[in-house]
Amino acid sequence: MRIWGDMELNIYKDKARVLSLVDEVKKNIQKPVRLMEVCGTHTQSFFKYGLKSLLPKELDLVSGPGCPVCVTDDADIDTIWELCKERDIIITTFGDMIKVPGTKGNLSELRAEGADIRVVISPMDAIKIAKENPAKSVVFIAIGFETTIPLIAYSLIFAKNNKVDNFFIYNALKTMPVVLDVLFSDPEIRLDGLICPGHVSSIIGTDAYIPVVNKYKLPCVVAGFEPLDLMLAILMLIKQVNESDARVENAYARVVAKIGNLKALETISAVFKPGDVRWRGMGLIENSGLSLRDDFESFDICKKFDIVLETKDESKKNPCQCGDVLKGKLKPPECKLFRKICEPTNPKGPCMVSSEGSCNTYFRYYSEEV
Repeated sequence: MRIWGDMELNIYKDKARVLSLVDEVKKNIQKPVRLMEVCGTHTQSFFKYGLKSLLPKELDLVSGPGCPVCVTDDADIDTIWELCKERDIIITTFGDMIKVPGTKGNLSELRAEGADIRVVISPMDAIKIAKENPAKSVVFIAIGFETTIPLIAYSLIFAKNNKVDNFFIYNALKTMPVVLDVLFSDPEIRLDGLICPGHVSSIIGTDAYIPVVNKYKLPCVVAGFEPLDLMLAILMLIKQVNESDARVENAYARVVAKIGNLKALETISAVFKPGDVRWRGMGLIENSGLSLRDDFESFDICKKFDIVLETKDESKKNPCQCGDVLKGKLKPPECKLFRKICEPTNPKGPCMVSSEGSCNTYFRYYSEEV
């Protein structure tokens, strides 16, 4: 396994090389081009490294649904509220989920009312808590894409093999390629190319995007998160647009392979199978998530307590336009709540909560132009 040192990684931040690619982008762009960066970390990197200000005005970048916290539906938060009525339950979660609002409030408010809700950095931490509290049910809120799913799958295998019978998950896991198919079928979403997520692609591989490319004739390039990675991806996409071509290319070959990480995919497949899941702003999407296989169903907390996902439409009560931001229909500053009543200390939607959320990123870095 190759271990990259700081000196090697700094190559991908080299100013002269980045500016050289910027010049190439400006030379090659022949018409207005609209690209979507699927991953929230890509959006963050474009702003963090000042790349937005270097790009030609003909190039328009919009954010996509690649933030796992952001795409968590109101119904999931409301269902977790319902779970917490059982006072012998300990809820464990990644930190960003604490302030994601549902229609009843967020988990931080619920914790203030006395619910036992703890922030962890890994599902294995939740298993440790379960071992320390054998009389209680310990629930890990399982969110994320293929990047985090292998560890969650491993934790369930570990719990099963070690008979940790009081450990459960609340399953809100999602997968990437299917949602892109649904997204691009919307005639209101006009894109010329796609910057595919680097971390997710390291698991699923570049070949996973071929069906989307073939179906929608949409150029795709997998990108890393350093300035050189991003500018190279943009240049590759612009060249495809100029050639009226559509194919999957890889600007992150040092991490991502065509077939992905087979060991990680095998681990996921051992525990999960495709399942339907709700996405914020997009509703229920068939086979866009994962459900537990029969021999792991006992770890599903909703089955243990016979709790059904709440799906009441409360959208009219919350004017947050996070759903449209996630679909690339709207940029965060175009939302009527942005910076007026919605900001990181008072988020009205998950896109402002998560550090990977595009609203959070725009709040921290955006100045004037949308």
